[in-house]
Amino acid sequence: MTEPLLDVRDLRTAIPTEDGDVHAVNGVSFTVEPGKVLGVVGESGSGKSVTMLTLMGLTRRAGAQVSGEVLFGGRDLVTASDRELQRIRGNEIAMIFQDPLSSLHPFYRVGAQITEGIRAHRDVTKKQARARAIELLGLVGIPKPEQRVDDYPHEFSGGMRQRVMIAMALANDPKLLIADEPTTALDVTVQAQILALLERLQQELGMAVVMITHDLGVVAEIADDIVVMYAGRVVEQAPVEQLFRQPRHPYTWGLLRSIPRLDLPRDVDLVPIEGRPPSLIHLTGRCSFQPRCPYVGGCCGEQDPTLDAVAGNEQHRVRCDMPEERRARVWDALSAGRSPSEAAAAVGITSAEEDAA
Repeated sequence: MTEPLLDVRDLRTAIPTEDGDVHAVNGVSFTVEPGKVLGVVGESGSGKSVTMLTLMGLTRRAGAQVSGEVLFGGRDLVTASDRELQRIRGNEIAMIFQDPLSSLHPFYRVGAQITEGIRAHRDVTKKQARARAIELLGLVGIPKPEQRVDDYPHEFSGGMRQRVMIAMALANDPKLLIADEPTTALDVTVQAQILALLERLQQELGMAVVMITHDLGVVAEIADDIVVMYAGRVVEQAPVEQLFRQPRHPYTWGLLRSIPRLDLPRDVDLVPIEGRPPSLIHLTGRCSFQPRCPYVGGCCGEQDPTLDAVAGNEQHRVRCDMPEERRARVWDALSAGRSPSEAAAAVGITSAEEDAA
């Protein structure tokens, strides 16, 4: 069996604030296989980006308290020195950040910014680095790269700036590419182009990719596996086909219900998830999604559920106390276009008190 390229084990990150420690990452575990695409999905504030920043050592400046293991090529990045992480960042692990305009320096030409990253990790001349920058700009689909290499970031459109960021991330042939909301603020057609580009590059270069997004629809076509995060924890993880065919966590149902579907009547509305994510300062020790969950019943325990296999399937794991047979029936009702309240009533879910009685 192939060893995972990245193996994250019980990662925890607490960031101190004036109001108390924010437990942004609270016991996260997952693996990324070589050459595979992992989608990490959840609302803003669920801990997706902080998890990736932590494994790259970028939360150390924030004074974060970090524990757990992040094994990359046999090395634990949690205990690695700053110098070791500097050699890895931008070289073996690269990241595409959310907003390319704020990530690119407005005073420097894009070619100079790409060559800087190349020369930081490779012993090459300025001429060789410039040739590599032109090659990369052409690789990501920027026309006339030998001319555009000398342009400033403001001379590119939003989609082209994102392509520049992808070129910069690929400069040193990383083994792992982390894409943090790479299609944010782009129109639908440009989003599709960027996703198609990432998929093509991943297949051509054979690198592993972690795709961070709040939209399950974004990763539906390109991901091999999906991790769903909520309130700093993994609430469900599965191969992409299994998660879309038989999702098992109420939060995942909520995310899926917010995606437009062509197979439902036009009068079926998208259903938002009511309420707001909880404070990560004052954690209750119970299921974090319980205050927003339409399916709370007597089966819900006093402690946060563990991440357990679904019906003996170790690849599909879920953090929910609802019995498996009931979960399956709820999803069948939701798939048929029923509202959350109708789906709950259809399987006899009323309130915690009534269900317990």
